[in-house]
Amino acid sequence: MRRWIAEADPFLCAFLEVREDAEPAVVDGQLPLLGVPFAAKGRSGIRSYAARRLSAAGAVAVGTTSVPGPGTYWQTWGLGARGPTRNPYRPDRTPGGSSAGSAVAVAAGMVPLATGSDGAGSVRIPAAWCGVFGLKTTRGLLPSPDRSGLATAGVLGRSAAELDAYLRCVVDGYVPEPEGEEPLRAVWSPDLGFAAGPDLDPEVVEVARRAAARIVRLEDAPGFGLLDPKEEWFAIRGGRRPGATAAENSARLGRLFARAPLLATPTTPFPPHGHDGPDGRFSTSLTWAFNVSGHPAVSIPAGFTPDGCPVGLQLVSDFGSEALLVQAAAGVPPWPTPPFNSRR
Repeated sequence: MRRWIAEADPFLCAFLEVREDAEPAVVDGQLPLLGVPFAAKGRSGIRSYAARRLSAAGAVAVGTTSVPGPGTYWQTWGLGARGPTRNPYRPDRTPGGSSAGSAVAVAAGMVPLATGSDGAGSVRIPAAWCGVFGLKTTRGLLPSPDRSGLATAGVLGRSAAELDAYLRCVVDGYVPEPEGEEPLRAVWSPDLGFAAGPDLDPEVVEVARRAAARIVRLEDAPGFGLLDPKEEWFAIRGGRRPGATAAENSARLGRLFARAPLLATPTTPFPPHGHDGPDGRFSTSLTWAFNVSGHPAVSIPAGFTPDGCPVGLQLVSDFGSEALLVQAAAGVPPWPTPPFNSRR
């Protein structure tokens, strides 16, 4: 594993620091993740609650991963120890962020799982753009240093199995869902009722819709839509309490989840952009409503655009229903490691 990190990371720039001396603790008894390597988001991530719980379960933190550099007004890239973080499927494109290095390290096979945090889509967006699985937990389920309440802990993994392992070791009382005989029901919304427009790429929408149809039973919900949370998100980030938009969206989501257990959307409105920035577009337009509401959500690999960019399918469920999201994600196998040239 460290040999592959040493070969791949000078090109991908996923890591801020690699811990050459990291080894599992020597303990009596059987630990569920004994010797499993993982990466932690950012330099402070190695001290996070989730990282400490994973280490207590025997997992080995092999390093800390890239996040956006200082002064970045858009958060969809990473700055590793050797330079900007590259998307392993399309090195000319961003990997997404802010859990950029975590997604790249998982996608490139450097680690099977990595911690993240998600305040507007910071786990789900890089998961979608790097072709991995990314889970944002319910607000309040795990400790978070974010006083606004928007950012919650999350995990990125090669498959649903890594998401399940994370939850088993980090969340007290977590109970996996038994495998069902019938596909779960999900309401499909391509734009959540407000994100339609020139930034909504029809190819991304179609790839996500086809993926959803393969793993869940899609249902229409005529008239369903949310209010655009953009202004509310910025107000909460600035210190204000949630207002009328948050209350109305929470009520609408409550009515939807009384009808069907899942909501399905594309994770992002468009494919990964170049390293020069998103050109004023918001990659968060389909994710940040659930940071405001606090619902759990997962991004699942859905496929590729015709030019080879990964696409994510987002599934959202009711509060505390992470196990349901893992159950749905288990129907999707991991993608092969991208065949990037690490010596370019």
